[in-house]
Amino acid sequence: MLRLWGKSHHDQEKDLQKSDSKVHELKAALGPLSGRSLQYCNDACLKRYLEARNWNVDKSKKMLEETLTWRSTYKPEEIRWSDVATEGETGKVFRANFHDRHGRTVLILRPGKQNTTALDNQVRHLVYLLENAILNLPEDQEQMVWLIDFTGMTFSNSVPIKTARDTINILQNHYPERLFLAFLYSPPRIFEAFWKAVKYLLDAKTFQKVKFVYPKDKNSVELMSSYFDVENLPTDFGGKATMNYDHEEFSRLMTQDDVKSANLWGFGDKLQHVSNGHSVAEVSPEPACLAPAS
Repeated sequence: MLRLWGKSHHDQEKDLQKSDSKVHELKAALGPLSGRSLQYCNDACLKRYLEARNWNVDKSKKMLEETLTWRSTYKPEEIRWSDVATEGETGKVFRANFHDRHGRTVLILRPGKQNTTALDNQVRHLVYLLENAILNLPEDQEQMVWLIDFTGMTFSNSVPIKTARDTINILQNHYPERLFLAFLYSPPRIFEAFWKAVKYLLDAKTFQKVKFVYPKDKNSVELMSSYFDVENLPTDFGGKATMNYDHEEFSRLMTQDDVKSANLWGFGDKLQHVSNGHSVAEVSPEPACLAPAS
């Protein structure tokens, strides 16, 4: 989205007109779309791709077409919790039951809780939760926040470089402008070598979104309190709430969201059964969020 802060009303109107003009250009350049591609490529989506490519229509078109190709084969909207539930047993990645101060969805990542070795399914699990985070965004919000807790991280369970590369590629190229900030809370020294290897994989925009946070650093504490209500923020990230991951409860919530997602994408009638044995008729379509219990 074109930056509007600190501008006069007249300048803001000009920027919005320019934004709309670029969206129309990109829409024309893409040509006719149908099915899920048409559903995916709404105006807000086109703006995100334009933003990611500095409003260059040709580069945005190339990026978006690559995403449409990826989505047509990877089918992220068809991944169901039953496909990745094993990955979630330890709560290594989950959607929190609180938002930041601006209503952004929060994903909590705990690499020290790694419980599997199938790299492809680990990435699939994360993609599922990216889609779920987007599904649960408020209407006036398009971005999410990541909180990364390194407790328990060792050399033996650290993220493989290949997984990091695949994750970065998917996030940057197929979910542009979906990440607002990633807070890396009190990373251990063993993370330094990993960071040196992967930071060069980040584009400039994504690199600026990575924030290292240290509990004894005044600026870090102020940064966290500026984005989160400490009453809702888990103690693991310097807040006052208790973080308890209940896999059975989270599975129930994801099952509900699977129904919501299927209806959104137009194949709700094809969703017959889910991993916990509930049929569609037994699952309430209203979503809910999880995770710390205060």
